[in-house]
Amino acid sequence: MKLIIAIVKDSDALKVIDALIEHQIRVTRIASTGGFWRRGNVTLLIGVQAEQVDEVLSLIEQNCAAPQAGEHKATIFVVAAENFVQVG
Repeated sequence: MKLIIAIVKDSDALKVIDALIEHQIRVTRIASTGGFWRRGNVTLLIGVQAEQVDEVLSLIEQNCAAPQAGEHKATIFVVAAENFVQVG
């Protein structure tokens, strides 16, 4: 299991989330700010199987707008998630 933490521009978040949901990938959205100009960002938390990581990265890249000079489409961390529990 992997946890993908993706920080995308606020303006790209809806399109990225819709693409993930369309591919039956669940996502949690957290509003955040950061960077030099403190612009609006969205942090997405995505838990997937290891073999789905490349698909998720591709969906994020495809659904983010072209960045301005000196910017990136997204900042993404992929970390191991040894324990995953849903309480309910």
